[in-house]
Amino acid sequence: MRIVEPWIKVEKIDGIKIMKRIERACRTCYRSEGSITEDSYKKLLNNCITRGHESVLEHEKVTVRIYNDIGSYKDLTRHRFANFSVESTRYCSYDKDKYGNEISFINPVYIEDKEIYETWKNTMQEIEKSYIKMKQLGATTDICREILPHSTAAEYTMTANIREWKHILSLRTTKHVHPSIRQVLIPLLKYFKEEMPEIFNDVAYDEEFKPEYYAELKIEEEI
Repeated sequence: MRIVEPWIKVEKIDGIKIMKRIERACRTCYRSEGSITEDSYKKLLNNCITRGHESVLEHEKVTVRIYNDIGSYKDLTRHRFANFSVESTRYCSYDKDKYGNEISFINPVYIEDKEIYETWKNTMQEIEKSYIKMKQLGATTDICREILPHSTAAEYTMTANIREWKHILSLRTTKHVHPSIRQVLIPLLKYFKEEMPEIFNDVAYDEEFKPEYYAELKIEEEI
């Protein structure tokens, strides 16, 4: 058994270029391309968002790659206007060399009570033993996945346009959301706020969620 930490990878973006491309697309409506200046996107985007004219944000998209527990993608895949490619527990047989002949579980660092944490850890160990035994007895991966808990680590790729990311992040970074999701999405929101403040600065999040719980955010050229 391995206890691992979650992470989120995001493609390297140029927020200003994204916002300028959105501005150019938006100005098609008014044929006001001649009004474009170095920073005219700021006022235009502010006006669009204030008036609820956010459909223009759909012209741009961002892809992220997330390594987290399978419970998190069960929540996130409810968002209809995003695309997902998810590690399949039907086909990924964790008793194989490819996976180190063991199951990886995401570390629930937000469980601060030591006794509760140890109970969780012991449960994961027993689940892994049962999974391996079932495989040895000839059970298919399809059958073995029936005992996998929400803590099982899995990787998934998620793509959404800017408007949908704003919607998702406004819903999934509040104190009402499971901590495993806040772990990965709060760092992503903070990155978007830095890169595209005119679009994301008005999105509030749970600022009381401890930064030491945050998943590592990795910015990469390709993901």
